[in-house]
Amino acid sequence: MTKISSLATATAVSLLLMGSAFAQTTAPAKTETTKTETKASAEKKAEKPRTAASLECSKEADAKGLHGKERKKFRSACKKAAAEKAK
Repeated sequence: MTKISSLATATAVSLLLMGSAFAQTTAPAKTETTKTETKASAEKKAEKPRTAASLECSKEADAKGLHGKERKKFRSACKKAAAEKAK
């Protein structure tokens, strides 16, 4: 009986040691661009140029000290009003 338990213990220990040896990996290869550079360039490509009305509405929101939902709501209404005036 002790021979079986010692064999089982030895097998379990060897499996644990082998498992940790296979779990080790090498460091990934370094690329020329960093993640932040890639993200920044992707945002610039997807970014649309801001209209004069949008910039003016942002300036007005800044002057009023609006932030968060209030700022978003104000800018939305301001841009709609500017679009109506342009028609």
